[in-house]
Amino acid sequence: MSQFEAIPAPRVREWPGLGLWNLYFILKFALLWAGYLNVQVWPNVVFAAALLLPLPHRYLRVLRTVVAVPVGVALLYQDTWLPPFSRLLAQPGVLDFTGAYLLELMGRFIDWNLCALLAVLVVIYIFARHWLRLTTFSVLGLAWLVSANVLAMHPSSAPAGAAAGAPVAAATAAEPDNATLEAYLQKFYTTEAGRQVEFKPSTSAAQPFDLLLINICSMAWDDLETVGLRDNALFQQMDVVFDNFNSATSYSGPAAIRLLRASCGQSPHSKLYGTAPEQCLLMDDLKKLGFADEVMLNHTGQFEGFLDEVRSQGALPPPAISTSNLPRALVGFDGTPILRDGQVLASWWKHRVDEQNDRVALFYNTTTLHDGNRALTADGGTKSADYKPRAQALIDDLTGFIKQLQASGRRVVVVIVPEHGAALHGDRMQISGMREIPSPSITHVPVGIKLVNMGSNPSAEPLHVTAPSSFLALSEIISRLYTAQPQGAGLAPSWQTLLTDLPQTAAVSENAGTVVVDYAGKPYVRIKEKGQWLPYPQRFK
Repeated sequence: MSQFEAIPAPRVREWPGLGLWNLYFILKFALLWAGYLNVQVWPNVVFAAALLLPLPHRYLRVLRTVVAVPVGVALLYQDTWLPPFSRLLAQPGVLDFTGAYLLELMGRFIDWNLCALLAVLVVIYIFARHWLRLTTFSVLGLAWLVSANVLAMHPSSAPAGAAAGAPVAAATAAEPDNATLEAYLQKFYTTEAGRQVEFKPSTSAAQPFDLLLINICSMAWDDLETVGLRDNALFQQMDVVFDNFNSATSYSGPAAIRLLRASCGQSPHSKLYGTAPEQCLLMDDLKKLGFADEVMLNHTGQFEGFLDEVRSQGALPPPAISTSNLPRALVGFDGTPILRDGQVLASWWKHRVDEQNDRVALFYNTTTLHDGNRALTADGGTKSADYKPRAQALIDDLTGFIKQLQASGRRVVVVIVPEHGAALHGDRMQISGMREIPSPSITHVPVGIKLVNMGSNPSAEPLHVTAPSSFLALSEIISRLYTAQPQGAGLAPSWQTLLTDLPQTAAVSENAGTVVVDYAGKPYVRIKEKGQWLPYPQRFK
């Protein structure tokens, strides 16, 4: 036996690379660069570290992979702009969508340009992995994200100003960080909580009038501009048009409730379904002044209990008349019939003329423009209905209805106030038709007021309210109209009196768990409770 014994060299444990997970992170970096993701830095760093940790046994490495796949999928979903998955599970109304509408929505999620980009990256990865250690690039990419995140946490100091010292908060020099935006939002709601419109009994000899609130689902300035209908016959004949009106939400139920509670300042979404103070209910205020309140819809109102919800939260009666004898004009996204607006309104007006009430306040809700509605075909089937012809039909119907009101000789105030937009444009945060986040393009809606048979407007064109406004301004105008002093023969009430010093409201919009604020002229979004505020990305052109 030799006195020299060969001692094997100690085995050097190689530090494992990320392997196929490199493709996962490279694709994330590409999507982040393109604006499709909002990568959560530290969860991704921890995830990568767990994948890089050397494990001595093969079965442990297999177990890690089994666990890492669902974690990676969940982390990718969290990095998207999509709402929390719990929010999707809390939307039972999705189960009522027709199959055709669900397929249409699925198709919108496919971005072929993005698919081509990802395919190119996959091909590059397949070839490059043989010559390059891609784990180095992945780690460097994560390090860059960490450094950018650290720099963002320590911005250069700036003088802080008051977050919101007035109903409309002025632009300040304060850095738009989490603390500043949270303070801005809380100050806004504190200020709004103390605002209210007072309805006083009229002492003038003015004649009574009817009030028609036309609540339109899915019409925003952005939608009208997209289909070439921004300058249309309906709004051209309005006496007043609001250029900067914010609907404060992007869903129908909350939007209708906010309109019906227009007599008070804007409340947080969390308080929207609580018991409202009596003085906040617009229809209740009008009833005290002698108005009979009525409701009409051009749809069933059954989806997500819309009709029951607005009746309960807005103190409204059931629909004034039955529309079961009217033919359907469209089939809704949930398979229910949608009626022609002109026919529904004409039927209601005939009912109104036969009434003995001096004053009637109507809340009318239409879903003609709702995403996913389908047109009828000659064989009894349905087909996809484009937005423009539906919008044109609605504009024509409302224009014709106003002519009918004019021919009757009755004094009527018509208020056109959409719930929210249709989101015809997708952006980096949500696909077209998706309204989970109340972005400015969805909540910036066209609002108009027309006085019918109440005197001529000295202006040949609509008067424009350019200040940031919301429902409180509408309630104030209605209150002023009721108490307006009579003018000379054939003259409308003084528009200077009606429009001077209207309440202004900053652009703050909210759905359940999601808030968008306009701060210093730029929109910021918080998509989770107590989450991070982010600049709202520009839409895709």
